[in-house]
Amino acid sequence: MPIEKKPRKGSDIFVEALVNEGVEYIFAVPGEENLDMLESIRKSKIRLILTRHEQGAGFMAATYGRLTGRAGVCMATLGPGATNFATPAAYAHLGAFPLIMITGQKPIKKSKQGQFQIIDVVKLFSPICKISKQIVNANAIPSIVRESFRVAEEERPGAVLLELPEDIAAELADTSIIPPHPRFYAIASDAVLDNTAALIKAAKHPLILLGAAANRKHSRRAISDFIRETRIPFFVTQMGKGVVDESSELFLGTAALTDHDYLHQYIHHADLIINIGHDVVEKPPFLMEHGGQPVVHINYKSAQVDQVYFPQTEVIGDIAATLEKLTPLVAGAVEFELDTFRKVRDQVAEKTQEGASDGRFPVIPQRLVADVRQFMGYHDIIALDNGIYKLWFARNYSAYQPNTVLLDNALATMGAGLPSAMMAALLHPEQKVMAICGDGGFMMNSQEIETAIRLKLNLVVLVLNDSSYGMIRWKQAVAGFDDWGLEFGNPDFVKYVESYGGHGHRIDSADSLIPTFEKAFRQGGVHLIDIPVDYSENKKVLIDELAKFQKH
Repeated sequence: MPIEKKPRKGSDIFVEALVNEGVEYIFAVPGEENLDMLESIRKSKIRLILTRHEQGAGFMAATYGRLTGRAGVCMATLGPGATNFATPAAYAHLGAFPLIMITGQKPIKKSKQGQFQIIDVVKLFSPICKISKQIVNANAIPSIVRESFRVAEEERPGAVLLELPEDIAAELADTSIIPPHPRFYAIASDAVLDNTAALIKAAKHPLILLGAAANRKHSRRAISDFIRETRIPFFVTQMGKGVVDESSELFLGTAALTDHDYLHQYIHHADLIINIGHDVVEKPPFLMEHGGQPVVHINYKSAQVDQVYFPQTEVIGDIAATLEKLTPLVAGAVEFELDTFRKVRDQVAEKTQEGASDGRFPVIPQRLVADVRQFMGYHDIIALDNGIYKLWFARNYSAYQPNTVLLDNALATMGAGLPSAMMAALLHPEQKVMAICGDGGFMMNSQEIETAIRLKLNLVVLVLNDSSYGMIRWKQAVAGFDDWGLEFGNPDFVKYVESYGGHGHRIDSADSLIPTFEKAFRQGGVHLIDIPVDYSENKKVLIDELAKFQKH
């Protein structure tokens, strides 16, 4: 039964409710409207992580949610502090990462400051949050916090914003904390499972697609067992990387491009696609057509239908529990023709390994990806910012465990790579963690290097240096426009990180990549490696060679 306590401040009640939810960290750039909360946090067992920008706090909290399945928590003040949470909120909203944002506000019962710094934050965040709410009574805090965590964490996860005005934070109340309870999801009915099993048994060339919603750690075993027992080949979306060990002989590849890549030969050849955990926020890994192969949608929620995704069969419920029931209905009763699959799989592997030992300098993307994969271990984590290099890592970098390739193919925002890697390093100090950023994306939140050093993280940050917004410049060339308007100057990155107290390195040959990685991780601490890159391969490999292949 809930335990009644003596009257206490709203901020103390709020923090008690956060502790009750198992909150370990609050990532924050506090303002004067958060001072009651700050004092309540100081007296609690929650660890405050002070960041250098609200985006850094929001991205770290969202990544905590992504990696743990429990809502990450961040805090900022009113006005400009709150608006700086907009991009992390959208990041969590589209990426399906559980996130709780706490923002301050002037007193709502009696204020003498007019409209200074006041905007309607609740309304501003409503379109990108599952809940966006102002707290107007301290007695309501326990129920609001409990409901916020439940909604943020349940499928499909996402962001919640709670605005706590100064006077409500200071208000005395006598109320009880509401304990959380386990969340159980329904399982697809026997009739649906029997129908799905019949579709699989009737297929000759079925193919499994693993998407973002499958990339929850508790689903890995059931999905892996299903693939192993049925011997159905699989491919992944960018955010589905690592759901199943990609060293499997049944792995086709990653659909980093919407269509016309080498693996799409077999996608078009398949006579049934079993789509596990796909989310339409990702760029489509294949395009459905009327009269094309049927698609089975297996997910926590019904399909969101659009022009290129309209599955004919939907299997709704807990993914792991559903597959545990579906596997014995199919295993041992199927035998598929895999000759065409093996031919395409081997071609995909051959094409994605080209350039892996290329010694050109500046470094080409294929060599960079190959050396990072060779160096990083089975459980180690890379966190990618957004740029053209993300496509190279999606296509060429094999993932072996869930959430060991942290990339964003939903909002696809720049500036998230470094904070995401910092969160991974904080949660998993026993694993090597590497942030991989373009020079444009890195500079958007580069100040968080100081936070990483202050936290004594072991982290290596690769800055891929081409002095331009490389992906847009590539698309500009593909579209036939003049090369104009997208180049900039960079600081001396080695001196930049050293000015914060970190360690800097500059690559001067392709062969120095792995030795520099080894030195950085051996020494420990925060290391930045400035890597000049040659993106001339972008058009050659991702446009010209694929266009030539399509003509044959």
